[in-house]
Amino acid sequence: MAEEIKVNKFDDEEYRQTYWHTCSHVMAQAVKRLWPEVKLAIGPSIKEGWYYDMLAPFAFTPEHMEKIEAEMKKICKENLKIERFELPRDEAIKLMEEKEEPFKVELINDLPEGEPISFYKQGEFTDLCAGPHLDYTSRIKGNALKLLTCNAAYWRGDSSRETLQRIYGIAFPKKEELDEYLERIEEAKRRDHRKLGKELGLFAFRDEAPGFPFYLPKGMVLKNTLVDYWRQVHKKYDYVEISTPQIMKRTLWETSGHWDHYKENMYTTVIDDEDFAIKPMNCPGSILVYDLEPHSYKDLPLRYAELGIVHRHELSGALHGMFRVRCFTQDDAHILLAKDQIRSEVASITKLIDEMYGVFGLPYKIVLSTMPEDHIGTREDWEKAEADLADAITSIGKTYEINPGDGAFYGPKLDFHVTDSLGRVWQCGTIQLDYQLPGRFDLDYVDTNSEKQTPVMIHRVVYGSLERFIGIITEHFAGAFPTWLSPVQVKILPVTDRAIPYAESVSQMLESSGFRTEIDRRNEKLGRKIVDGRAEKIPYLLIVGDKDVQNNTVAPRSRSEGDLGTMNITEFTELLRKKVASKSLK
Repeated sequence: MAEEIKVNKFDDEEYRQTYWHTCSHVMAQAVKRLWPEVKLAIGPSIKEGWYYDMLAPFAFTPEHMEKIEAEMKKICKENLKIERFELPRDEAIKLMEEKEEPFKVELINDLPEGEPISFYKQGEFTDLCAGPHLDYTSRIKGNALKLLTCNAAYWRGDSSRETLQRIYGIAFPKKEELDEYLERIEEAKRRDHRKLGKELGLFAFRDEAPGFPFYLPKGMVLKNTLVDYWRQVHKKYDYVEISTPQIMKRTLWETSGHWDHYKENMYTTVIDDEDFAIKPMNCPGSILVYDLEPHSYKDLPLRYAELGIVHRHELSGALHGMFRVRCFTQDDAHILLAKDQIRSEVASITKLIDEMYGVFGLPYKIVLSTMPEDHIGTREDWEKAEADLADAITSIGKTYEINPGDGAFYGPKLDFHVTDSLGRVWQCGTIQLDYQLPGRFDLDYVDTNSEKQTPVMIHRVVYGSLERFIGIITEHFAGAFPTWLSPVQVKILPVTDRAIPYAESVSQMLESSGFRTEIDRRNEKLGRKIVDGRAEKIPYLLIVGDKDVQNNTVAPRSRSEGDLGTMNITEFTELLRKKVASKSLK
């Protein structure tokens, strides 16, 4: 008998995952009915929907997907009972061998000895599975399910193993919910930062440098504006900015622990017959800066901020626009402090994060990630650090969720998960409490009793990867960046060639006041210039014609407010100044 589900509501996480996992079995059953020769691998539920990995003697096409969907709907209507049963290991292997399912046999062989192996059966279909599942296939609404995509996937993520096909699907209890989801997917496609980055001239990727972004002129304006704001805020919160080398000796990374825990993701080289590594993280550099001179308790907390370029070896299949690259700028800070300063410092960092995320309209939740299996330091150290972070964040009235086993190898962390305008969640900021690295590098400070003490270190970012953050806000704003952030804030549209000299003088006045402008000098009709300006998502289009030349005026059109009427250039400059100074989201 299938397990009883505690809460049969789709907004309950347990029920939702069970619903989607059952869908994966219905999909696998449909595939086996249509093409019995297909071999099944795994089919878990995921954050949104499910997937199933399969080995087929042909490539699944959209036409195949339509057939699978139709067969799934039939299975749902058949109201097949879903039943769980267990077998001893030898019988379980025999069953899967009889069904000619080699991937299932391999999975069974990897399960612990002595434990019964569980299966789920619905009609003629039986699958190896730990469950749970719904009790009948009719619980799934056939008119509210959709197969989305089919991608390649290596068996067990091993590039030396079989290449499988992974079919993704989604389902809801009501068709209206499916329609809403599919519309969000279409909107996400329209907002795809790779598409917008090309259309808006922000960044590009080339085959000659896979995973390494090229910033175009407008993209550099965007990046530099984000950096300028970052520097402004960090100065306000008493950070000092540093810059540390890109390449450092392997021995440094061995001392820090990165070599043992992260070397697969590191690029290496040899200089003067010594092994060096290109930095994947900035923290050892900050440690070396701290170690350049002695420190006392009066220096602490000492806040080193660094816009450090890091390199990480990502698999080619994992690369995804600006979201997953091999070279990126991390807006790091490493704070050396005494243990009794942890609570106040976490509060200060959170206040900084509140300020910065608020500017972008990005609400967040906090997740406390605890000790992973691959870690350094004692359990006692970890428990103390986890308790310190929990105490610090609750002391300022914030709440958090627990993410067990996902801390950094040197310490637990508070991760800040932002939600964008499409409701998608991104992990950006983090506050990591590290009791380990300062001791490994013999760092110290002199306390009030003139005795040497080991400081603790906080690692933290706000943007995270600057490249990834640019990808996130490009999609969050659909390329229509707020005026203060927009690479071009004003585009001047001369109605005729006669107005071009005046347009140039207006541009010079605005540029001298610190605003970013362009002039559309094309021999095009005004209507076409306006359409193109809107497509470029420029905050203000400034129309200048013969009357404006005569009267020293402009006719601005706001992206968010429409036609603002005629005004003199001083009035428009003041309007623009207020909009930029307020960092309005429009």
